[in-house]
Amino acid sequence: MKEKMSQLFKDKVFLVLLVLGLLTIVAAAGVITIQRGNNDGQSPYLEVPDQKGVIAEETIPQENQVAVAGDSNAEQNLDADTQVADSAKATAKAETEAETPAVKAGAEKEAAAALVLNFNDATKMAWPVSGNVILDYSMESTIYFPTLDQYKCNPGIVIQGAVSTPVVAPANAKIQEIGSNEELGNYVILNMGNDYTAVCGQLKELQVVENEYVAQGDVLGYVAEPTKYYSIEGANLYFELEHENHPVDPLDFMQ
Repeated sequence: MKEKMSQLFKDKVFLVLLVLGLLTIVAAAGVITIQRGNNDGQSPYLEVPDQKGVIAEETIPQENQVAVAGDSNAEQNLDADTQVADSAKATAKAETEAETPAVKAGAEKEAAAALVLNFNDATKMAWPVSGNVILDYSMESTIYFPTLDQYKCNPGIVIQGAVSTPVVAPANAKIQEIGSNEELGNYVILNMGNDYTAVCGQLKELQVVENEYVAQGDVLGYVAEPTKYYSIEGANLYFELEHENHPVDPLDFMQ
């Protein structure tokens, strides 16, 4: 009987040791598995994204955000500011120019000190246009006018010139009158001082206005197409010189 009990006790001890051994093996296997999982470099905990940046962007109003240097938004804001500043400057300039009255032709010369007009019998004039004299001055005898097919006196000279040739002031003068008639077309009367006046006729595209001062050599206008009184003679400048309202020979005063 004792031998059976002893044998049963030994069997139970063996079973207990066997179970403990199995549990030890299972536990060891679990530890090894956990260590292998940690070797992958991944945390066993759930990572939560950092919410600080998200919260800051949502809570700061867009109009109050400060542009960061180097940010594309910063460059766009700077470009927008530059365009606004340039637009403001352009508007201010336009308003300034609009407020500045336009200067009338010749007003600048009128505002300047008047030229000394001291034409006399010893003064030499410049040719108002370069060309041949095709009709001479003649007040003591008549000369033939081809277009009119008649003889008559001529109080001035007719100087040949191509259309659009510049016509210049023969001396310092003040524009006394600007007008137009059938014979001379557009004309300019120059007051040169000491009761000397000159008439330039058959002009176009006048560059002067009445009461304007001009210096010798300033452009008065350009040679126009001839009027019907000079169609055969062709394009020309009619030039007349008077002293005390009496015509005198311009060639006596030409350089």
